[in-house]
Amino acid sequence: MDRRQFMQLGATAAAASTLTTAPHQPLCAHDAPAVAGTAGVAGAPAILADFTADDHRRRLTNIRFCTQKIRQCLRQHLVTDYLPAQCVYNLGEYPSRVPWEPDEYDEQELDRLKEHGIQLIHVMDEWNDRYGLFGGNKLTAVNPEGFRRFISMVHQRGIKILAYASSGYFVGSDPDYRVEWSRPGDAFGGWWDLTRCAPASPGWRAYFLPRMLQILEDYELDGLYNDWGYVPNADRKILQPAPDEVVAFEETPQYDGAMTDLLYLIYCEIKRRGGIYKLHADFSNQPLTGGLRVYDYLWVGEGVDNADRLREAVKNHVPYVVPCIHGSIAQVSGAGDHFLHAIPYLQFPLLQGGRPLTGERAVVPIPRLPGVQENGFYTAAWEYYQQHPDGPYIYGGWDPIPPNIETRPQHARWLKQYLPMVEDGTWAYLEITDSDLFASPWPAGCVASMFANRELYLVLANYGTTAQLIETTDAYVSADERAAAPARQWPLPPRSLRILRSS
Repeated sequence: MDRRQFMQLGATAAAASTLTTAPHQPLCAHDAPAVAGTAGVAGAPAILADFTADDHRRRLTNIRFCTQKIRQCLRQHLVTDYLPAQCVYNLGEYPSRVPWEPDEYDEQELDRLKEHGIQLIHVMDEWNDRYGLFGGNKLTAVNPEGFRRFISMVHQRGIKILAYASSGYFVGSDPDYRVEWSRPGDAFGGWWDLTRCAPASPGWRAYFLPRMLQILEDYELDGLYNDWGYVPNADRKILQPAPDEVVAFEETPQYDGAMTDLLYLIYCEIKRRGGIYKLHADFSNQPLTGGLRVYDYLWVGEGVDNADRLREAVKNHVPYVVPCIHGSIAQVSGAGDHFLHAIPYLQFPLLQGGRPLTGERAVVPIPRLPGVQENGFYTAAWEYYQQHPDGPYIYGGWDPIPPNIETRPQHARWLKQYLPMVEDGTWAYLEITDSDLFASPWPAGCVASMFANRELYLVLANYGTTAQLIETTDAYVSADERAAAPARQWPLPPRSLRILRSS
């Protein structure tokens, strides 16, 4: 049985486990723990297949400790089917004069990512031919055989791969595009040439959905990545419906009816095939679905200029959230900030990798857009690359210019500590506010979270600008210093993070 048949026939449990709360009855994370995800198609997790009686005893003992010690927290969550080690992989430049072609560089980069610990990659818009330069469009590959070869290279290393397929954005100059799919004026002009298609347009749905499925049929992908491209009802400035739109659902600032319907149909189809669905929301948005689960992973952070505000906005979004601080917009004190804002909330930052992003795409002519050039991030990236052809390199549109050379080493360092904390079956207690875990008053500006499985981990974060001394009632050791002596006092410098393990 080939991989596609396996995905289609071998994984139906996911759809059955999908959350099906009725619209307008949102779940309250404060009232009950959220359980998300399903057993992976590759086999049962260790907690079901390999845990010994001693493993189960240790896990249950640690959970009992948390139940007895923790009285209140922001959210409890049972971790299942979670792949936190994610990378957005730059395949090459697009638009380009010739199609990108995977080669020995990609073999070596994928080896580096495997060694790093990456479990899942997704490829962005450059996998497709959105400007029709090579006879395709936004839903077909620039280089079909090259893309199949790359997917095979990824799978040979045991890594999963998703491909970009937007349910909202299409190219305004594409011959297939129909004006009646979009609300008047709902478009990005210029180099991007992207038009938002209304989620309740029957014509857009009839065009997009079968072509989205064809991507899964044509390639041995593990799922899709959706650049949502949707403005939530609460933020909509264009109120006139598209000519082809059927206003079938109640639309309120708290409930995006048509978008919920569309995303849920897609999500269920991906899960029916045993796949993974990753959604990208602008800023700190999340889909307002009345409780229906429409993603496995939600990428947030684009356009946000303040990392602290991003953390506060997304810390209680339904897991699993993948934060990516927008490097050219949000200012951070260093690469460590990415992990400080994420780890206490069961999140792990997205790594950018693949081929160096040269930015040459900014100056490649586009026949359908005569005289139009990009005049933003990619132009700046092209100018930087001309001055630094030997690196350090930019790898994606969320990297700062110039790039921070500590980003990848820091990512690897924190990932090594994070992965054992979030193995299947872990109960996470996020932002603990009332407990018996500490022997001294809890300082303002600090956050503690606990993760219980066979091991017990305590995460301490100081978001303030003054140093704090945290005193715990029980002894712990630093997770990255296994030989260190157990202690109960933990200095926490300003804007810092520590992961402790029960001694």
